[in-house]
Amino acid sequence: MSPEYLFGLVAILLPLAALSGWFYGRRDTQNSSKNLLNRAGMSPDYFKGLNHLLNDRPDKAIEIFIKVLEVETDTVETHLALGSLFRRRGEVDRAIRIHQNLIARPTLDNEHRGLALLELGLDYMRSGLLDRAENLFKELIDGDTYEQQALHNLVDIYQQEKDWDCALEYIRRYERISGEDLCHVRAHYYCEKAAQLREDKKFSEAFRALSKALKEDKNCVRAQLQYADLSTLAGDYEAAISSLKKIEHQDIHFLPEAIPRLVNNYRQLDRMDDLSAYLVHLSKLHSGITPVLVLAELTAERTGLREAKDHIVAELKMRPTIRGIDRLIDYSLAEAVGEARQNLQLLKETTRKLVADKLNYKCGNCGFTGRSLHWQCPSCKSWNTVKPIHGIDGE
Repeated sequence: MSPEYLFGLVAILLPLAALSGWFYGRRDTQNSSKNLLNRAGMSPDYFKGLNHLLNDRPDKAIEIFIKVLEVETDTVETHLALGSLFRRRGEVDRAIRIHQNLIARPTLDNEHRGLALLELGLDYMRSGLLDRAENLFKELIDGDTYEQQALHNLVDIYQQEKDWDCALEYIRRYERISGEDLCHVRAHYYCEKAAQLREDKKFSEAFRALSKALKEDKNCVRAQLQYADLSTLAGDYEAAISSLKKIEHQDIHFLPEAIPRLVNNYRQLDRMDDLSAYLVHLSKLHSGITPVLVLAELTAERTGLREAKDHIVAELKMRPTIRGIDRLIDYSLAEAVGEARQNLQLLKETTRKLVADKLNYKCGNCGFTGRSLHWQCPSCKSWNTVKPIHGIDGE
């Protein structure tokens, strides 16, 4: 039994022990132990369980605690705390037994019954029994206790099940009760719907879903990217470019996601001069190294490596980045010979590893980092908190 586990159980049961000690200190010497416990309103089983716990016999202690038949008001909180502790430790079966035992008690008041239902729903969610959890949470929102928490968990269930229509319905109900404005989350739900519709080749409906996403949150970068991708797929390259350019005004941090798409659409229209002009504009905004690198690549194609190299050098003097240095080494290697070339190749191997190993995205809420963009953080499950990393090792 870990020290943390022992501490958790003792912390839950300590008030009971303290209460019993207070009564013990005040008892008359003629009273029996049984009369003492009756006066304190405590079950002897709790003290047996405490004895097992303190003697490092947690399994026996747990069995005694969860088999207590009389659940009075002063012991309900202990049962609930034990159940929550078991769930956090991953012992969900035990948590379920405790909470089911509580719910079965006819003497339980509405407040405690609601809390026990909520806890049991969380147990089921932890076990992956989402249908059972859904039914319990719906029972709670039809009552008068814990409606807000139940709605929050229902939204979580529908997210896991990718039932975006239900997620939209219940998140709106949650917002009405909580007073929160979750328009950015609703926008992502419409983006999720659009992605499903695109897979099903229902392009018109996908466009409508993305329009709703932008109506919910005008700064939804994801909706603009998806709108551009659908437009490109339909051959409407002008519309795609128009959507991608709006990202500059929505969230400049996401421009690196738009630039490869811009290059593709401008190439389709054979308007590379217009692309170069726009990249010059983005470079002046200091929106990251990506527009600088793409502009340098276009410059190399049209006027040669020397001008492209000068362009990279000018950028690195102001804002050095590993990716910029890596590209400068590429351009320098094309002209280097002898020992200088060998030294540059050594540097290139180092920067290549740094670029290959670096993490590109970070969650501003929990600090999660990864190589791929997630619109919902895999760690904290927050929406719209993961962004491209900027700085010397990023953009």
